[in-house]
Amino acid sequence: MMTALIPYLVGVVFIAIHFLANAFIPSEKVKRKKWFSFSGGLAVSYIFVYLLPTLHAEQTNIADPYLHLAMESEIYFVGLIGVVVFLGIQILIRQNYVSHISSFWSAVAFYALYNALVSFVVLSFEVSGIQALFYCFAIGLHFIAVAHDLWREFPYEYNKYGRYVLGAGIVAGWIFALTVNLTPLLKSIIFAFVAGAMIFNVFKHELPSDEETHFPTFAGAVLIYSTITMSLKFFFEW
Repeated sequence: MMTALIPYLVGVVFIAIHFLANAFIPSEKVKRKKWFSFSGGLAVSYIFVYLLPTLHAEQTNIADPYLHLAMESEIYFVGLIGVVVFLGIQILIRQNYVSHISSFWSAVAFYALYNALVSFVVLSFEVSGIQALFYCFAIGLHFIAVAHDLWREFPYEYNKYGRYVLGAGIVAGWIFALTVNLTPLLKSIIFAFVAGAMIFNVFKHELPSDEETHFPTFAGAVLIYSTITMSLKFFFEW
């Protein structure tokens, strides 16, 4: 029973993160540099030791039932589309600036959709147990970085409207996952698209510039998260 509730608890944590994102980041410069370095190290580790291997597994899963698609690249191409689409939308938002408030609503709607897709993946792929905790930790820090960027650019609007819209995006993903029964192929496509979007967002929002990086903290986060995750994958066959 508790295992079945874990994806929902992860979603509640994600919603809480969007309500409290501006409170998580330390105000003192050195501490903030270490925080972003630690968050970036975890996010990059998550991509290379969990997300990309899972993409490979999804590509393998479509090989048998869809032999005509088995080129060992389809799912990766969908991930590439996710990168291109999210970059293109952000460029459109920046280039078609009308007003401060219109830019805010465009950005919030964009990331609410992103939240809905991530929420859908959590439920539809039935992430559970200790695997869900590691997912929650890595993606939670990722959400903090993205939400903090929005809060920093639109502080008043984010606190008044944005966090509610982003939280609603997570709920929308839940509802979609619970009410719509997609084929395994469509689920794999959505996962790959979200993976591409996540890779783009991690490298855009969570990797600080070299002068803003506390490298020992970054390297330590990479080492710790990668070692623990790979050990758990070995012993529990994630």
